[in-house]
Amino acid sequence: MRLVLALLAGSLALPAAVAQAPAKALPGMAAVPTTKVLAIGSMTTAEAGPAATKMMSQEVPATVRLYLAGKIDSWYVRKDTRGVVFLMNVSTVDEAHELLEKLPLGVAGLMKFDLIPIGPLSPLNYLLPNSQAK
Repeated sequence: MRLVLALLAGSLALPAAVAQAPAKALPGMAAVPTTKVLAIGSMTTAEAGPAATKMMSQEVPATVRLYLAGKIDSWYVRKDTRGVVFLMNVSTVDEAHELLEKLPLGVAGLMKFDLIPIGPLSPLNYLLPNSQAK
């Protein structure tokens, strides 16, 4: 457990949330449902890192609980800056925002997220017979 916490504290900065407006269907593309939300997290300020590291013993278990509840499908560390990327099993940006905002780093205002709704690849409709795709 200490190894996991040490690895996470060094490279994993977890959530607060900043929601984006819902995505609109692109012209000429079939509308698809939002099936997941991509949550790209970063620290709110350069000074947030040390404070976030001190909170990892609270943040990591809270994040694991979201994973075990099926709300986080997969998680990754960012390589360009201190932060994380979550692929979330939620159908709205609002639900992702609500869940991430309740995590300790979110409550402390140390982490923010760009939330991107994603869904099935609609151009695959063109491969189907009698496609309605335009």
